[in-house]
Amino acid sequence: MPWRDHPDPYAVWVSEIMLQQTRVETVIPYFEKWMKLFPDIPSLANASERDVLNAWEGLGYYSRARNLHKAAKIVASNFNGQLPRDLTELHALPGIGRYTVGAIASISFKMDEPTLDGNLRRVFSRLHDVAEFADSPAGEKILWDLAAKNLPKGKAGDYNQALMDLGATICLPKNPRCLLCPLMDMCKARENGTQETRPVLKAKKQVPQYIHAAAVIVERGRVLLSQRPADGLLGGMWEFPNARVVQDPAAELAKALRSAGRIQVKKGEALGIIQHAYSHYKVTVHAFRCESVSIPKDKNLKWVKITELEDYPMGKVDRQIAKIIKK
Repeated sequence: MPWRDHPDPYAVWVSEIMLQQTRVETVIPYFEKWMKLFPDIPSLANASERDVLNAWEGLGYYSRARNLHKAAKIVASNFNGQLPRDLTELHALPGIGRYTVGAIASISFKMDEPTLDGNLRRVFSRLHDVAEFADSPAGEKILWDLAAKNLPKGKAGDYNQALMDLGATICLPKNPRCLLCPLMDMCKARENGTQETRPVLKAKKQVPQYIHAAAVIVERGRVLLSQRPADGLLGGMWEFPNARVVQDPAAELAKALRSAGRIQVKKGEALGIIQHAYSHYKVTVHAFRCESVSIPKDKNLKWVKITELEDYPMGKVDRQIAKIIKK
């Protein structure tokens, strides 16, 4: 992994943010590309949000990229471009929670600090057969206490990374490879036959499903894009004007767009149907080629050359639509 043994705490910070809810094999090419584009904190701080989101495109959970960008500006301005070693100041930076503080402090600053990512949570839950919900305040406290209690002084960074690796390769979420585990003989969950049910997690709510209709409005080699609000899902990303519909995308598109953003169009041919699952809902997007009737003056709307669509960061659904247009 290219961030291991990296001399710059910035690299550890970037890798830990990228690895949140994302697999290692997915992160590696993004990390390598990121470090070439933004090799240090000042270069990230001076980059445009569009360039930052472009580099992150496809990795998901885009608030992570925006928070990295915000934090880099603060570090460049207030800490001379170096991550602060004061853990309170480190924790105050956007996007850096307790887990990331512990990872940076132990791995980069060689401090005796615990950390608790998803892999560590699973390992400790099984080693100590923790029956409390791991995603509850009480369960979190138990696991953080175990992480701190077992920390070997002077070797916290190696220890934390070793357990991360154990969770990622052996102590898997499903079908853990117990017979290969070096901690098999001391694992309480294996002893009690509960390894498949640890950690205990609260039942997930049913994921809602929505239908959207998107308008692809092309005029003189340019297509209309809309920039999403900075806050919320896919914040700052670009998309084709769209709106949620009830059941008939073709019939409801024009009225829905008019209500959502005062964009008036005439619907044309269907271009395709794209499905995607986000963390909290699933969406089916029906894309149509449309003619513009009335486009309001809005700073979040922009006519973009079709040949320049790659320069505008998009979510996976809209990137699929962009590929359809180019074909």
